[in-house]
Amino acid sequence: MAKKKKARKKKLIKGQWTKKDLGQLRKLFGNNSTAQVAAELGRPLDAVKKKASRMGLKKTKSYLKKLGRG
Repeated sequence: MAKKKKARKKKLIKGQWTKKDLGQLRKLFGNNSTAQVAAELGRPLDAVKKKASRMGLKKTKSYLKKLGRG
């Protein structure tokens, strides 16, 4: 019987946010799910939520409407 390979998780970045990361966060956050943004940046979901909140970032009205919340 063949052995199954374990899927490797992408290693998450911890620590300082670079200017590039902050720019990507600003660009992506409004129109994408927070989970997608976290995966794109390679950061933990909670870190992205906290940083976006501290930066005052919000989801766009069109994105919320697409989810049925607006």
